[in-house]
Amino acid sequence: MTIRVLIVDDQMMVREGFSVLLNAMEGIEVVGEAVDGRQAVAQVAALRPDVVLMDIRMPEMNGLEATREIVAASATPGAADAKVLVLTTFDLDEYVYQALRAGASGFLLKDASARQLADGVRVVAAGEALLAPSVTKRLIAEFSKLSEVRRFTDPAGVGELTDRETEVLVLIAQGLSNAEIADRLVVAESTIKTHVSRILVKLGLRDRTQAAVFAYETRLVTPS
Repeated sequence: MTIRVLIVDDQMMVREGFSVLLNAMEGIEVVGEAVDGRQAVAQVAALRPDVVLMDIRMPEMNGLEATREIVAASATPGAADAKVLVLTTFDLDEYVYQALRAGASGFLLKDASARQLADGVRVVAAGEALLAPSVTKRLIAEFSKLSEVRRFTDPAGVGELTDRETEVLVLIAQGLSNAEIADRLVVAESTIKTHVSRILVKLGLRDRTQAAVFAYETRLVTPS
């Protein structure tokens, strides 16, 4: 099935460049563009894209506010369930960290290659989080260490997890994929998927990106 993408950026050259790159990729179609967060929210409702490539620093409404609105709207029955993939020029941008907490499924640097961009869109569209250890883990760790932020939920929620679920949560925060976690724990990948689903339900989180942030914020995992 073709993945429908909305590109949100206040720079026309960026929008056009990403549009050309993605439309050249098999199974991906750019269905629209937006110049700011307010227009992005409206376009998501009208076009119902699968993935939103979201810039952070924009006039009118920034990407952080737009991400919150898009994610909140997706909880409404019948609403578009678009996944937000944040685009940034800087790999240590506090706004990106806040966007992950707001429900974004991951982020990419704007200098990513065409292949990385397409792969990122496919990963997020498939319901996974783009949580590359080389960049996202570092960002989460840094702002977990430097910022006093509101917890997603009471840290006591960790007590509801089984020992194995806690172990899986720690490995998620370290940037491992389901396949890598399964290999590490010597179990089937389907078993890990089940653990991840239960973790998200018990902690009231949207996806594995928020699970990773939760693990850092509650100090299950500490920055190294």
